Amino acid sequence: MRPMMKPHLLTPPRALAGGFALIIAIGTLLLSLPVAVNGNGLPFIDALFTAVSATCVTGLTVVDTASQFSYFGKIVLLALMQIGGLGFMTTATWFAIAFNRRISLRDQLILKESMNQSNMEGLVRLAGKVFLFSAVIELCGTIGFALRWAAEMPLGQAVWHGFFHAVSIFNNGGFELFGGFTDYAEDPFINLVTIVLVIFGSLGFIVLSELIEYPKTRSLSLHSKVVLTASGILIGAGAIVLAVFEFTNARTLGTLDWEGKLLAPLFQSVGLRSAGINTLPIAELRSATQFFMILMMFVGAAPGSTGGGIKITTFVVLLAALVAMTRGREDVVLFRRRIDRGDIYRAIAVTMLSVFVVIVATLILTAVQHENFLMLLFEAASAFGTVGYSMGLTPKLSLAGKIVVIVLMFTGRVGLITFALALQPKPRKELFRYPEGKITIG
Repeated sequence: MRPMMKPHLLTPPRALAGGFALIIAIGTLLLSLPVAVNGNGLPFIDALFTAVSATCVTGLTVVDTASQFSYFGKIVLLALMQIGGLGFMTTATWFAIAFNRRISLRDQLILKESMNQSNMEGLVRLAGKVFLFSAVIELCGTIGFALRWAAEMPLGQAVWHGFFHAVSIFNNGGFELFGGFTDYAEDPFINLVTIVLVIFGSLGFIVLSELIEYPKTRSLSLHSKVVLTASGILIGAGAIVLAVFEFTNARTLGTLDWEGKLLAPLFQSVGLRSAGINTLPIAELRSATQFFMILMMFVGAAPGSTGGGIKITTFVVLLAALVAMTRGREDVVLFRRRIDRGDIYRAIAVTMLSVFVVIVATLILTAVQHENFLMLLFEAASAFGTVGYSMGLTPKLSLAGKIVVIVLMFTGRVGLITFALALQPKPRKELFRYPEGKITIG
């Protein structure tokens, strides 16, 4: 892992963004090969779009995955989703451990940035756990799916479909081989396996590690408490809102039996954490439901997970700061713990930057795509949140539209703060401070 530029220029954010860019470049090259596709070759922009979508675990597709790609192409997609979901630096660390390679301090700094950690204590051990957890969860998902689909197809094909979807869904990749899971809207087994895989992928490996060790430690960190509580509330509230808005919609929930009416809203609500797998036709949902989904996709999953968005913890810190301000309190408190002001400023910065990026991207899409505004906003939010839900716009994207969505997917996966730090020159330490001033707010 020898750097390609001067050490003082290869900062952790630059190494992280550059690593993802390198994986995308390799993926684009492989998907452009004739052996990766069925029939005619894939245009470069479509190969690039697909590689970015897989590496950034989004799931937006400009071509049909099942029919367009050969087995080689689908294996490339699996590799990109696995590396993109776990993080390329986590993958590199695991290989270094496997081959008894020394992990340098610079590598650990990049790994810390990749896994959204505040310190480097136990990082290498956590990277090892990440691969162990992923392997076990994906194996269980593969077995579950294979057992169900063995009743519909030959065993070998059922295992292949099970493996592909287990990797894709756990990494919140959003790629699937059925043209949607709408045929399984009333299938409790498929729904349950998918929901469990999505939740495990969206909680983050820090939370999973603490949950596994909880019987011994009998304690959870503030981060885990916030993620688990907020995830439960968002999933539950999302399922209720979706059920209320769509209950009488004859094109969605109205066609399902009572079991489907209970499962489908929960499935879609869990999918909004960044999964991109749906059992209801997104384009047929009511406008109110689609707008609500935009808000949920913008929030996204937990830090250190396979999902995107501004992250659940950012959303919770902002809400806690709002509550503290309206109650006249100086400190922001969660679970009897005071939140550092630096974290509050970071949450505000992430949210404001994210809103700005989505607005600008939607504005550009409005200029280059002649489609409904809500459809364009939905696409932008889905790409930035690396969710992968679409109202049908993705296959219609022009060259300019595809470039906009590619940039959104990349920044959404790498993280806006990391992306911004990667682009800026080396910061200089300020030798003075300006006098404090007062300004009227509100």
